Amino acid sequence: MSKKKTNTKSNSGVDLLDREKHDIKPPSKYNVVFYNDNYTPMDFVWAVLMKVFRLGAQSAYQVMITVHESGKGIAGTYPKGIAATKAKQVMDYAKEAGHPLLCKIEKI
Repeated sequence: MSKKKTNTKSNSGVDLLDREKHDIKPPSKYNVVFYNDNYTPMDFVWAVLMKVFRLGAQSAYQVMITVHESGKGIAGTYPKGIAATKAKQVMDYAKEAGHPLLCKIEKI
């Protein structure tokens, strides 16, 4: 992060305190990616997409079909902490249900 000093003057011509300007970058984004396997039921994937990612039925269906047909699909894009939390929730639900579903995060 770089700092820049700025001098500001009020309308009356009096110098005001120097302020530091910060060049702030937005946080990196990460995709939460589901990977296809031959054992996890599509209905389970569809339900998890709606529960964890709050996708509507149609959107969840589209992601589920993409995972099924392409081998992987993006459930959402988030800052790292949120993406990691959502991926962990998915993996916890899958483990609890006895499914080998794989969900990871990938930096964009």
